[in-house]
Amino acid sequence: MKFSENWLRQHVTTDATRDELAATLTAIGLEVEELTPLGEGLDGVVVARIVSADKHPEADRLQVCQVDAGDGAMLQIVCGAPNARAGLVAPLATIGTKIGDLTIKAAKLRGVESNGMLCSAKELGIDVDASGLLELPDDAQPGTPLADYLGLPDASIELKLTPNRADCFSVRGIAFDVAAACGSEVAAFDAAPVPAQGDAALEVRLDAGADAPRYVGRVIEGIDASRATPSWMAERLRRSGIRPVSLLVDITQYVMLELGQPMHAFDRDLLQGPVGVRLAREGEALKLLDGRDVVADPGFLVITDADRAVALAGVMGGFDTRVTDATKNVFLEAAHFAPSAIIGRGRKLGLHTDASHRFERGVDPELPRTAIEVATRLVIDIAGGTPGPTTEAVLPEHLPQPKTIPLRRARLARVLGLEVADAEVERILRALGLGVEANADGWTVTAPTRRFDLAIEEDLVEEVARIHGYDAIPTTLPGGGTRLAAPTETRVPEQDLRRQFAARDYLEAINYAFVDTRLLDAWQAQAGAVPLANPLSAELGVMRTRLLPGLVDALARNAARQQARVRLFEIGKVFESREPEARPAPLETLRLAAAASGDVADAQWSEPGRAVDFHDLKGDLESVAALSGARLEYRPSQAAWGHPGRSADVFRDDVRIGWIGQLHPRLQRALDLDHPVVAFEVDLAPLQERIVPRARALSKFPSVRRDLAFVVPEQVSWQALADTVRSAAGETLRDLQLFDRYVGKGVESGFKSLAMGLILQEDSRTLTDREVDAVVAAVTAALESTHAARIRG
Repeated sequence: MKFSENWLRQHVTTDATRDELAATLTAIGLEVEELTPLGEGLDGVVVARIVSADKHPEADRLQVCQVDAGDGAMLQIVCGAPNARAGLVAPLATIGTKIGDLTIKAAKLRGVESNGMLCSAKELGIDVDASGLLELPDDAQPGTPLADYLGLPDASIELKLTPNRADCFSVRGIAFDVAAACGSEVAAFDAAPVPAQGDAALEVRLDAGADAPRYVGRVIEGIDASRATPSWMAERLRRSGIRPVSLLVDITQYVMLELGQPMHAFDRDLLQGPVGVRLAREGEALKLLDGRDVVADPGFLVITDADRAVALAGVMGGFDTRVTDATKNVFLEAAHFAPSAIIGRGRKLGLHTDASHRFERGVDPELPRTAIEVATRLVIDIAGGTPGPTTEAVLPEHLPQPKTIPLRRARLARVLGLEVADAEVERILRALGLGVEANADGWTVTAPTRRFDLAIEEDLVEEVARIHGYDAIPTTLPGGGTRLAAPTETRVPEQDLRRQFAARDYLEAINYAFVDTRLLDAWQAQAGAVPLANPLSAELGVMRTRLLPGLVDALARNAARQQARVRLFEIGKVFESREPEARPAPLETLRLAAAASGDVADAQWSEPGRAVDFHDLKGDLESVAALSGARLEYRPSQAAWGHPGRSADVFRDDVRIGWIGQLHPRLQRALDLDHPVVAFEVDLAPLQERIVPRARALSKFPSVRRDLAFVVPEQVSWQALADTVRSAAGETLRDLQLFDRYVGKGVESGFKSLAMGLILQEDSRTLTDREVDAVVAAVTAALESTHAARIRG
């Protein structure tokens, strides 16, 4: 929000200097991002009129001007500005005036005397325009000090507002905060209704329900729209960062900046009526003020004329009904639109307007009628005309109502850590425009409809704190006893998982929780994706359903920047939509993912390089699972993004918790990856569940090892064999080790030989050969019957 300092001081009286005012604004949460002084040191600069302008005899680009400076005598000025001409009113720096580092003196330019300098806006320090002389209105009286005429000195102040302070997107809204902070009051504002002098009116209809619950319009006939915008208005607009365009447009902009209510002016003669508000129809097209043709959809609100769309509500007016200098009859409109109906609509079309910026954050629903009255007064005072009656359509049941919020004295003191006097609390709240009623426990506060950010008691505590002054709140240590809670042993902390990955040479990545829908399409992981209503950009349009798409995209970006070996991991949430009646909010799941590409280790002399593979990543996952004592199982996966035969689903306690493997070559090509990528993604909670270890005495009796080699079909996995062995051997089996796999001579095609070691032991006795043989026989029989295995000869 950018505005003029002098304009603000007209709405609130304060003795604070400019620097003190800027510091106060920042201290109360309205951060001053830029402060630009304007028109400093203009003593000696006056309004002057060029009476004649003749070509310089010795220079093609110079003119010799005779200038009336208001003292009855003509001054001869040599000027090189391209717009210097007879009749032009412009600023004149007289002899002895200091402009910046230049002191004006009488001089000869190419042999012709010059007694002063006609100035541009940039030379005077009031604008950046250096293209020519600053052109003043024709009615400006020569000899008038320029500072008095333009209301200088002044300053342009730009605030960096937080999204919740929509009420401060106006000079008057800022005035309430300044009044509260400086101990003054906001000046009374004249918004008296302008009585109708004619019968001209347009019917107004509302057909958008809660999206547009109020619309106010007024016809003014017989205006002179070609009148120049008054200099005081034009200067306030310029100092607020808005270039004056034409009288009617400037008036609507001026009212918006002063009150915060966006407005629009239609050429009445180009409207048929009635004027209405409704949702756009699919494919409905219209031409906007900037000349572009757009196509709306049912997500947009449109202003209609006899059911013809003539403007995008809350965003921009239409080209076909725009006002021009030839406009004789104007229809002024001001409306209230729900923020949810405007958010993201302009961005969807590549537009960002002052109106949409305000409506997206919330505009006071009580402002439209006030804005119409103020704009009407300005139009008839400057351009004349006959105002008709004000026409209003309203849906009271859909209008935001003032909120009543309790503020407890004890709660205020507890949160702030200090006692604020009741009189000071009431002064602050009333100065902010809030209704205050004292009671035994504190106050009942009524928030005005312009304050969308006030809803709960803590909001009022914040208002008192920021106006009373954060620096007035003492810095104290927390009081009272604290309860020490020992960390649970049944859950592995996330930080331990991070340390483990860092120890295994991985870097942690933090990606956006929203991704490009095209990226999910490439992974075939778009099912259940939650679209964003107001995305930061088209490339960040949906919430992620997997961590891997974003993580592998980060890996690809690193690989594209000459990083041959990349190892990344991420802990974050994924989101999945649910049926509204079953779960209105998306399902959030915390997951762990890792991706690696390139060599398994950095280049070294002791052994040759080797590309990272499935088993390397599986070892990394197993090392993390070991922190909780989890025993993971792996079963062939059918995931669309996985390489067939080189990927698996991960299970814990027979429950699927994720996926591990190499990316499918097709996906790898789509992502423009030159080297294979291995990755995994698992739910985090199952990896964090830890069984508390129970101590037991070591057996005093020796263990027995039996090595067995079985020939089994190739498709039988080691996991299936191990489960069968453990089940058949019972508690006597203390450990099972696979130490060899053989395929080749002596083993027929389609089979493999797996050699395993069975470690057997009892706590109470030494095992006999007969007991060991019985276990071996049971294991052999179970493998033969379950998996068609046979002892290798």
